[in-house]
Amino acid sequence: MADRIRIMLVEDHQVVRQGLVALLSTMDDLEIVGSVGDGLEAIETFRKVEPNVTLIDLQLPKLGGADTIRQIRTEFPQARFIVLTTFDGDEDIYRALQAGARAYLLKGMPLEELVTTIHAVHNGKLHIPSSVAEKLAERLSGQELTPRELSVLERIVAGRANKEISADLSISEATVKTHINSLLGKLGVADRTHAATVAIQRGLVSHR
Repeated sequence: MADRIRIMLVEDHQVVRQGLVALLSTMDDLEIVGSVGDGLEAIETFRKVEPNVTLIDLQLPKLGGADTIRQIRTEFPQARFIVLTTFDGDEDIYRALQAGARAYLLKGMPLEELVTTIHAVHNGKLHIPSSVAEKLAERLSGQELTPRELSVLERIVAGRANKEISADLSISEATVKTHINSLLGKLGVADRTHAATVAIQRGLVSHR
């Protein structure tokens, strides 16, 4: 059928990917034209099949979802992406939408919602659930951490002491303390432990 929406799936868990293919294949107006398991393969497959809409996870091997979206849209500016993920940290949402995703859905949504979102995105619309929009608003209203503050925060999450952070980053302990005080203020927390918890919850730092 010429009016079918051509779909590509990018999901590293094979069972999830196969399940989505099976479900979406039951829809008369959808056609699965690609199904891959990592970011690099997604780029190569996109070039070959040029789908109308791509469903993509954020946590992918070889190249993350946000970077995959960004690279494909550099080459194909009209490419349309729906993020399907278990991650709802505001930083994950922000990165995906900044890269050019048109919708963001958490895995476990009803099939009807997924199909409705595919149609909306295919028609050029954005689809951001209210719960996701709230997290995004929190992210946009917050102050951005500098690259150095993020480096310090990553090491706090890893449990490293100020002296170790100082050695890792080749900066003085006094400078480490300055960065910590700054990031605590930006995150709105009182101590390192709370900072680490918030960093993981918001997706600021990868913790797998």
